[in-house]
Amino acid sequence: MSDTAVIDALSPPPSELNRLDARFPARRVPVGDGAVVSVRECGTGPALVCLHGIGSGAASWLDTASLLAPRARLIAWDAPGYGESTPVAPAVPTAADYAARLHGLLDALEIESCVLVGHSLGALTAASAARAGSALAARIRRLVLISPAAGYGTPGRADARERVHGERMGTLAQFGIVGMAAKRSGRLLSDNASELARQWVRWNMSRLNDAGYRQAVELLCGGDLLADLPPAMPVRVACGALDVVTSPAGCAEVAQKCGVSLELIEGAGHASYVEQPAAVAAILRDALSA
Repeated sequence: MSDTAVIDALSPPPSELNRLDARFPARRVPVGDGAVVSVRECGTGPALVCLHGIGSGAASWLDTASLLAPRARLIAWDAPGYGESTPVAPAVPTAADYAARLHGLLDALEIESCVLVGHSLGALTAASAARAGSALAARIRRLVLISPAAGYGTPGRADARERVHGERMGTLAQFGIVGMAAKRSGRLLSDNASELARQWVRWNMSRLNDAGYRQAVELLCGGDLLADLPPAMPVRVACGALDVVTSPAGCAEVAQKCGVSLELIEGAGHASYVEQPAAVAAILRDALSA
């Protein structure tokens, strides 16, 4: 079976893909130096800027965005190297490289104030952008980290870093992007997730770009989330209660570093904003109101 046929088999129903294009359309935003960032956006009101995880993309925020549309402008990017977004230059990038691209996007969209939301790997970029002294910190009203990935960049995690790097790159080499989506995407959801949620997670993962994913693996393995915490503004940290990727115990360490309590999203695995969008929307709605 061809990759195209496999992607079709992994996809949500055509009616769902039509809903994505109608409610949360993608567009390319020039951000200078010939680079573009692909974003999806809907709603009006104060800005929520959402950064996805390593195995996902902007489309994964569809249901959360739809729920918030009456009162917020939710903008979700495809990270550098994802979707139609231009990769960052370094083969082994840092969170600061991605944060600089985020800065360019906020400039291009003329966003002077936002709530910044980072899920999983996106938390590394979000924390870098929000750290004290960052050029972006003054434009971030509040930071929300959902199932944050801590990274493996600290000296004490050298063994884990080598193992994770080998596993990630080995899986990509063995299965390719589409095969990886077919075989590994289920880990991002709890056993109770709906079939539609599973279809969306598989579809998003099947659309990754090989080179962009490789750069993201390097970011994951070299990143150190805790080094950029606590941020320069109020923060909330949440995690799916059933998350087996970034466990509640690991996320509690992040929350502790920020001086806040971890908020558990009941009934959710790692991709909580796909599996339990109403619960995630409630957290973001509160963050906008605070």
